[in-house]
Amino acid sequence: MDQAPAADTSASPTAARTGWRRWALRVAIGLLLAIAAIWLVLFVTKGRFLRHPFESIAGRLTHRTVTVGGDFQLYFAPWRIKFVAERIAISNPGWASRPYLFTADRIDSRIAPLSLLFGKRRFTWLALTNGAVDLEWTPDHRTNSWTFSEKKGGKPLQFPRIDTAEINGTTLRYRDPRMRVTADLALEDFRSQDARIGKAVGLRGKGVIRATPFTLTAQLLSPDATANRGRNELIARMRAAGNVVDVAGTLPSIADIEDVPLRTRARGKDLSTLLDVIGVVIPRTRTYDLRAQLVKDGDVYRFTRMKGTFGDSDLTGTLTVTHGERLHLDSQLTTGKLDIVDAAPFIGYNPDIVATRGAQAAAAATGAGAQRLLPDAALPVATMQRFDADLKWTIRTVRSRRVPISDVDLTLALDRGKLTLSPLRFAMARGDVASDLLFDTRQRPSLVRYDIRLSPTPLGRLLAGWGVAEAGTTGTVKGRIQLQGRGDTIHDSLASANGRMAFILPAGSLWTRNAQLAELDLGTFVQKMFEDRLKEPVRINCGLIAFTVRGGIAAADPILIDTSKNVIVGRGGFSFRNEAIDMAIRADAKKFSLFSGQSPVGLTGSFASPGIDPISGNLLARAGAGLGLAVVATPLAGVLAFVDVGDAKAAACGPVLSGARASAQRTTKGQPRQDVGNGTTAKSKDGRQSEGEAKSQRKKFLGIF
Repeated sequence: MDQAPAADTSASPTAARTGWRRWALRVAIGLLLAIAAIWLVLFVTKGRFLRHPFESIAGRLTHRTVTVGGDFQLYFAPWRIKFVAERIAISNPGWASRPYLFTADRIDSRIAPLSLLFGKRRFTWLALTNGAVDLEWTPDHRTNSWTFSEKKGGKPLQFPRIDTAEINGTTLRYRDPRMRVTADLALEDFRSQDARIGKAVGLRGKGVIRATPFTLTAQLLSPDATANRGRNELIARMRAAGNVVDVAGTLPSIADIEDVPLRTRARGKDLSTLLDVIGVVIPRTRTYDLRAQLVKDGDVYRFTRMKGTFGDSDLTGTLTVTHGERLHLDSQLTTGKLDIVDAAPFIGYNPDIVATRGAQAAAAATGAGAQRLLPDAALPVATMQRFDADLKWTIRTVRSRRVPISDVDLTLALDRGKLTLSPLRFAMARGDVASDLLFDTRQRPSLVRYDIRLSPTPLGRLLAGWGVAEAGTTGTVKGRIQLQGRGDTIHDSLASANGRMAFILPAGSLWTRNAQLAELDLGTFVQKMFEDRLKEPVRINCGLIAFTVRGGIAAADPILIDTSKNVIVGRGGFSFRNEAIDMAIRADAKKFSLFSGQSPVGLTGSFASPGIDPISGNLLARAGAGLGLAVVATPLAGVLAFVDVGDAKAAACGPVLSGARASAQRTTKGQPRQDVGNGTTAKSKDGRQSEGEAKSQRKKFLGIF
């Protein structure tokens, strides 16, 4: 009997796939039934039984205490998550000044489920009744009350996307101890539809920024047309310290202000008072009006397309303010025309006082004494050490009555109290000035360095405002000022300064109606005055006007100008301490000169009120001798007292043009000069007298006539 074949125990591939599909289908149906059952249970019960689990889970996720004191609903209705909570409260962290981050009498919302998975929360509907939000930073700015994490680091405040909202009785409090900002705001009731607000929504409040009170009013306006989710027009105005700031722009949604271009306008009597609100110090300005586009990106505020005026000057450019660990300003500015009065604050003057009462009154307003010009306003040391800045400013023209200045290129850096202006360049009378200035407030008192370099500059254009004719004046001047001192004011830093100041005059000519007075040859001036020959240029071979500064006292070292007819020398100096001037300038003729005073002419007074004193001891003695000869002999003999035999030694121009000190000056024969002093302000050998002695003899001399 034949044996039956064995059965095939292995399933065919087709049968396996069919079984897998059936199993997957059963699982899918089971899941759908489970979801449907859960949905049905939640829909029927409104999810009220989830209140305590919600409080517990939300508390663990936020590390806060979350409570719901009234009705609670959490379910799908039908495809959106419906969330309702009455008397809800979320606590603040223990360090906060108030107990609750958020409270509300009622929240009624619809939430897009998928938005919770991708991190960008989206409310398709939100109704909030009597909400109160309290936002606060820690003093060290490492965390804030709305960052739900036990780790250090505060994140920017992120608002959810809200399509439709109805807000009633909501308030907001914001506090930042580091920025010293506290604001209490109230939101007017409103309703929006499809991210569009049916009527204007107002927000009002007040607060304090760094001890400066401010008020804020704002409105959200519904535009005529909407695109996508709708667009909302924002209009806001803040008033603080006499300044008005307007902000306007179109928001893609009610609470979305990040990376949104906003039109801004700021105006007031003094821009420095506005920036002082956020702890930034700039020189004072006159009335200003500036417009710009503002874009906020987290802690960075960018002002672009800036354009406006301050005083009688214009301003364009960009400004970026970063609220990081340290406040930082970065700006690129351009000015077409800068009025010289508007530049006065750069050295500490109040521009309004300069414009109406002059520089001396402005200096007095800073605390400087009578008859002083150097400002005595203290540097804001504490504030300068709290913020950093980088500035690039170009100015095409400076509007000035006397000195032509243009093409200013200023680079400023402020780093933890160390302020540098390097370089500061500008063109002056077709010459170039390059400067490097340092104000280091980290050292006490502040370390201040001045390094100012003047390239060859035409004298005619430079001195045109003082009567020097450009046509016919071919002389130039170049120089350098290097000083270092200590002090928290410009006056104090110069009053303690050490260094050197030197101005070199290469060969050229100087043409002015008072040319011979410039050479101080009084006899030749009188002679040529009657002959009407005053328009002949003064021929300069070489010249050096230099001072050595020790402890704020500048002593001539040397003053030596060699012209075709005379050798001009000077002694004495001036003081940065009390701004007094006490110098004697004399001219010795190289050839015979009749009626020459051959006497030092004094430069006296102060920076604010300089004076010329041609009546010195030598001249008085010479005049007395002349009168005596005229009485006992003949009138002709009287003029002999005013004869200059013309024995002045011409200067070797090599040491002069190199800016050498007085000890290195030589005659053309190589001999050391004995008439240029030694760089001190001690009484000179020319017999210059004290002010009292000079006044006494002046009275006697004038009394004869």
